[in-house]
Amino acid sequence: MKLKLNSRKSRKGAFTLIEILLVLVIIGLVATAVVVNLIPQQEGAERNAAKILVDNVRSSLDNYRLNIGRYPTEEDGGLLALLKKPEYENERLGAKWSGPYVKKDTALTDPWGNQLVYEPADPEFKQPEDPDYRLYSMGPNGIGGDEDDIGDKEQEEEVESLEDLGEAGDSTTGNE
Repeated sequence: MKLKLNSRKSRKGAFTLIEILLVLVIIGLVATAVVVNLIPQQEGAERNAAKILVDNVRSSLDNYRLNIGRYPTEEDGGLLALLKKPEYENERLGAKWSGPYVKKDTALTDPWGNQLVYEPADPEFKQPEDPDYRLYSMGPNGIGGDEDDIGDKEQEEEVESLEDLGEAGDSTTGNE
């Protein structure tokens, strides 16, 4: 009686379990390396896209101001006044509107799906050194007023006492 030995020639084209597992491990390592290297680049690209969007809307606001003579107010619809002609009480003012100032398909949302924040300055309380408006993206976390906002930020200094406030005032005016 002859015993037939399993030889490699009898398994044409077949893979062993170890070979399959080794290929899966290598694919997993390559995929992990790609993901680890691409995620920071994607976050950077989203931040850059938000900066570009804020800059484009800022230039559209400037164009609106050149035509109308002022930046859009809340009564005008805020940023929507860049897309759609507001209802002006003054017909001559309405005739100056030559929009839309941004492309029709432009969503005024950042890459994270948050609406851009546009806060026109209240003329009643505006100081000469204050900007006419604030425009910013709330950043990836969607919370305004923190360190990941993109665009105009209100710079506030914490003052612990009235003495600190007086010292801050003296240093800005040059009094010693």
